[in-house]
Amino acid sequence: MKANGAGLQVNHLRKTFRGGSVVACKDVNLEIEEGELLVMLGPSGCGKTTTLRCIAGLEHPDNDDAIWIHGRNMTRVPPKDRNLAFVFQETAMFPNLSVRRNISFGLDMRKQLPKAEISRRLEEAARMLRIETLLDRRPYELSGGQGQRVALGRAIVTEPNAFLLDEPLAALDAALRVEMRTEIKLIQRKLDTTMIFVTHDQEEALTVGDKIAVMKDGVVQQVDTPHNIYHRPANLFVGTFIGSPPINRFECTLQGSDGELRLVSPILDTHVPPQIAGRLHGASRSITLGIRPEFVQIAPDGGDLAGRVALIELMGSRTLILLDCAGQEVRVLVQGDPTVREGDRVSLALQLERAFYFEESGANLL
Repeated sequence: MKANGAGLQVNHLRKTFRGGSVVACKDVNLEIEEGELLVMLGPSGCGKTTTLRCIAGLEHPDNDDAIWIHGRNMTRVPPKDRNLAFVFQETAMFPNLSVRRNISFGLDMRKQLPKAEISRRLEEAARMLRIETLLDRRPYELSGGQGQRVALGRAIVTEPNAFLLDEPLAALDAALRVEMRTEIKLIQRKLDTTMIFVTHDQEEALTVGDKIAVMKDGVVQQVDTPHNIYHRPANLFVGTFIGSPPINRFECTLQGSDGELRLVSPILDTHVPPQIAGRLHGASRSITLGIRPEFVQIAPDGGDLAGRVALIELMGSRTLILLDCAGQEVRVLVQGDPTVREGDRVSLALQLERAFYFEESGANLL
């Protein structure tokens, strides 16, 4: 089963409530290619669900040309005429109907569809989702994961131009979430259909998305591949929001000439690598240095700063080491077992060529 792809564009979307006193979306711009899986990521209240509901037609944007599908302005087109499938966090099944009837309910309302076509779509979706044996059960007989598969099946049989998923895995336990996010990506690949997936879980976003749109305060901060979002954040917010454990931050001043710069803070005084120093020409004197814990190493001799091991946390195959460096917490992430113990004093080396350099406005200087 292959639905038509959707070239979907969100154009300067603005959405307010309470007569304009509450701004949910300030200026949202997105371009989703046909067959692409875009994840909208951000903290609660950033506007991602409101954006999705505006795309679906469940909310009306303030501007009249905000939503475009296949080059057509769909901003004021009723939801039923957009050919989009919305999957909610809650499965919202009819408790008195079987799984079979829950999946086919929307199609049953389309009088022009022959029963044979409805049956074909239902069976094909059930095979894809591996729920053939569940078709005669009632919703109360299903597990959380099975219920979510039924919700996906209900969307798949409509053969939409695009799937809109609003935190569909939020109510599932951790193990099931990992399983279902893989399932969703495989289904999207099989259908080759545009999908927009809303989540506040960064690990989910990095795993699922072809691209990620990071939002804050009703504005898209960056749209890029998971690799670039992680390794080349556009600004300080993206850099700090993405990554677990989060980046280490040092408020520094740049001292010296463009060819030979030093980073100086209350706990740090070190040279900027020459290949980086040359690219910081014209940078403001005050910057925020950001470096991920995996790029901080325990140095046997010397280093860029020193501290005391405050806590060691096992994270499966990796170990997180928390250090107290003159009152500032610094995180180090190492593979395998640590070579230090709590209470040890150690030196740390920073891989500054892999660090982020943010100016006072928050923009990434590199």
